[in-house]
Amino acid sequence: QVQLVESGGGLVQAGGSLRLSCAASGRTFSAYTMGWFRQAPGKEREFVSAVSKNGVARYYADSVKGRFTISRDNAKNTVYLEMNSLKPEDTAVYYCAAVFNWNYITLVDRITYWGQGTQVTVSS
Repeated sequence: QVQLVESGGGLVQAGGSLRLSCAASGRTFSAYTMGWFRQAPGKEREFVSAVSKNGVARYYADSVKGRFTISRDNAKNTVYLEMNSLKPEDTAVYYCAAVFNWNYITLVDRITYWGQGTQVTVSS
């Protein structure tokens, strides 16, 4: 069992930056591929970014590529999402996600563990 707790959301102006953190419980954090999803009001939850178990491989949705950076610290059981050049369309609840298999990390219905979400609001 893995519990995920996100933090770092908030209100920021367009062009600003935020850093999200996701702290995981348990001793098996390094066994999981980690990712971030987001869900805007009235829209489906969508994949944002993923990082492999050892932190080497990273993958981004086209909408955030070049602006967001994902990383993880296995010693601290934490995954991060650095968000720069934020746009109003980035406004959403951001969710941390964990799954064993890298091939499933972009698939909402294949995620094993979810965090409770943290709100990010970008004003224009």
